[in-house]
Amino acid sequence: MKLACAALLAALREPAAMAGFDANTWDRVVRQAAAAGVLGRLGALARETGIDEALPAPVWRHMQALLTLAGQQKRAVRWELVQLSRTLANLAGPVLLLKGAAYAAADLPPAAGRLFADIDLLVPKSQIDAAEAALMLDGWNSSHHDAYDQRYYRKWMHELPPMMHIRRQTVLDLHHNILPETARIRVDPAPMLAASRTLPEFPRFSIPTREDQVLHSATHLFHEGEWQHGLRDLVDLDAMLRAYAHDPAFLDHLIGRAEGLGLGRPLFYGMRHAERLFATPLPQGLLDRCPDRSGPLQTAVMDRLFHAAFATAHESCRTPLSGVAAWILYLRSHWLRMPPHLLVPHLMRKSWGRHVGKTSAGGERGTENDV
Repeated sequence: MKLACAALLAALREPAAMAGFDANTWDRVVRQAAAAGVLGRLGALARETGIDEALPAPVWRHMQALLTLAGQQKRAVRWELVQLSRTLANLAGPVLLLKGAAYAAADLPPAAGRLFADIDLLVPKSQIDAAEAALMLDGWNSSHHDAYDQRYYRKWMHELPPMMHIRRQTVLDLHHNILPETARIRVDPAPMLAASRTLPEFPRFSIPTREDQVLHSATHLFHEGEWQHGLRDLVDLDAMLRAYAHDPAFLDHLIGRAEGLGLGRPLFYGMRHAERLFATPLPQGLLDRCPDRSGPLQTAVMDRLFHAAFATAHESCRTPLSGVAAWILYLRSHWLRMPPHLLVPHLMRKSWGRHVGKTSAGGERGTENDV
């Protein structure tokens, strides 16, 4: 990344470095971190390493505000899970929490200072209709009513249209897989559901195994079409790898799990870029063991694209390649999700919708932001 982002990366990599930042550096870092969604994470790291008192008072106030908000969100999601436990009490099979909700409910490594916008649940596809019906009876409504969006989600995607509670205004995404039905990588979610572990405080819900947490995080990130929070998601991955990768058995299981689920490529990209940007401590030779890793030329090209895309959150981070890289990765995300005979008319429809000002939020959100 360009030098303007070096201080932010240094702070995420070695939090103690923040104690030596001058006013101009902090001015850049606070703006960049806030735009990337990692300012709360910096606050958590500063507190964990005991340097919070050495930070300038205005900077620490910004961080404290986000830490307070993260704490409020954690309490809110845990309360929401109590309500959802009643709503989904009669649903057969496990209900898996994904990403932000799982991090908050189970105090997983990425949770500290992490903000999130919705609750992601995954159920077996055979239970998706029953789960939707139970939610609708309890006041959850689909937020998208356009016929094309409804068909797009229900026929091709890995989730239903986002739902919002009519009173609480909470947003919920109900998944039956981690990648779309039409994706080039076909993932069977059954092993993830079968291996999940129940949360003692919320026995209606489960969370993925450590290996599946890492794989889902990497898959979500490296199938994205928009990179506003790409750096934050890589920070999540770094936090999990730092917490779990000291165990050689975990790494062996992770490689085997990636091969079994067909997710070796996103795991390769995730570990490679966590190591390159954050110096994530990984054993030598681990990347070479990744199944379906890219070849040298493709790796070099994707390195340039991904690093430019990670720098898109704030104007001061961007490189001359950032705009082009974001556009290429946007097209790549669609190419990975849909075959050409579906992709071309879909992109034409989205382009026309933008042109006439009628593109629905659902089509955008479903194809770019959720995996």
